Amino acid sequence: MESDCRIPVACCRPRVLVLHALFWGLVSLRVFGAALLSEEKTTAVKSVITPCWLLEEFVVTEECVRCNDFDSKSQAACRQTGYVEKVNCTKSSREEYKSCRSALMEEHLFWKFEAAMLGLTVLFAVLVVIRQRWLDRLASEKVRRQIESI
Repeated sequence: MESDCRIPVACCRPRVLVLHALFWGLVSLRVFGAALLSEEKTTAVKSVITPCWLLEEFVVTEECVRCNDFDSKSQAACRQTGYVEKVNCTKSSREEYKSCRSALMEEHLFWKFEAAMLGLTVLFAVLVVIRQRWLDRLASEKVRRQIESI
């Protein structure tokens, strides 16, 4: 008995077809739903005041310092990195706060990265040694079986 289906028999079963239709229906719903939601968000544009340090030259009046708990919750500049510096814009003479990256924070991040890489190096070195021993044992067993079969 030959099937009229030109694709494999497993794809002609109704259950598989229903599952494929359900899967692709959910995928398309997710894609088109996300597109519709993004269109709704673009229609309600907020009036955002651009900081002066993005538009004009500025001078740093206070160096980069860590934000306290209150500032971290109240100032938008503190929320980005946890550090802030005070800048004075030259044209408008406005003083604003600008998010910055502290040298101390960068050093901590660097040493965390180095520790993670060292840990991964040790882990993978141990895995390589274990695998090599296992492969050596398999090879010696194979040689032993070949010698015994003679």
